[in-house]
Amino acid sequence: MADILQRAREVFDVEIDALYHVRDLLDDRFVAVSQACLEAVSGGGKLILTGIGKSGYIGKKIAATLSSVGSPAVFMHPVEALHGDLGIMQAHDLMLALSYSGETDELLGMLAPAKRLGIKIIAITGNADSSLAHLCDYVLPMPVPKEACPFNLAPTASTTALLAIGDALAMVLLQERGFTKENFGRLHPGGAIGRMVTMRAIDIMRSEDRSAIVGPDWKLRDALFRMSQARCGAAIVADEDRRLLGIFTDGDFRRRAEKDLNVLERPMREVMTPNPVSVQSSALAAEVLKLVEERHINGVIVMNEDGRVAGLIDVQDLPGLKLM
Repeated sequence: MADILQRAREVFDVEIDALYHVRDLLDDRFVAVSQACLEAVSGGGKLILTGIGKSGYIGKKIAATLSSVGSPAVFMHPVEALHGDLGIMQAHDLMLALSYSGETDELLGMLAPAKRLGIKIIAITGNADSSLAHLCDYVLPMPVPKEACPFNLAPTASTTALLAIGDALAMVLLQERGFTKENFGRLHPGGAIGRMVTMRAIDIMRSEDRSAIVGPDWKLRDALFRMSQARCGAAIVADEDRRLLGIFTDGDFRRRAEKDLNVLERPMREVMTPNPVSVQSSALAAEVLKLVEERHINGVIVMNEDGRVAGLIDVQDLPGLKLM
């Protein structure tokens, strides 16, 4: 077992070293590549990733990541490109050709037809003096010290580094294009991520009629009855104008009842927790979940724009909304 773990950790070490090495190589060439990609997508074009073998698989992932953060991208297989898929390319597009050796025949064979169509090409390769590099308009070198493979043959550290280069490019374009959480949500409407960045507090809260909103002079026993009616784990204490005063949770009751059952007759102003956590009704669901996780709380009070209590977000509701 020790030998297995040692070997596994050696693979991690080799790949981590490769990432540091490629990161330190980033220079003006990465800036130029980023600007070329930015100009292409800003001008209505798309990014075309191409590669074969392991580089091709990474290319598909990079294309998917780019598209998901607002930079339209597709993957084109080099062989299929020579049999009609070149038709996917348009005037403002930009191609990113991926090959660690830079000598992949299938990839090299499609470059000349692509260039005849007026497409500029970026080479991302481990060999800046390769045939691929010489045929492209931009070159982004990413040599790694060695592969994690004991024979230094199987693409391992090099594909990890290529993946990181793709992620770096995607995040740079995200930033430069001003891509927002709201944009992200619109591109991910079907999943939990989309709900987190499109749904707001007002969409996931329990409204007044489903919340336990009580006054500061209410007896605790009456507030508990209201909590049971509303089936929620907290009572919101507010004044007659719905101005927030405090909160009282079922956990608060258990802790107080252990010491004194007479607490049931005490007014809420004496047992509530003042200045509870609250959010504006326009807050994103992601912000609410972050509060719940960081503050270890079971309820978040939602406030209207006029500073009045609008409702309660009960943590037990979040799984049903597929937010947890």
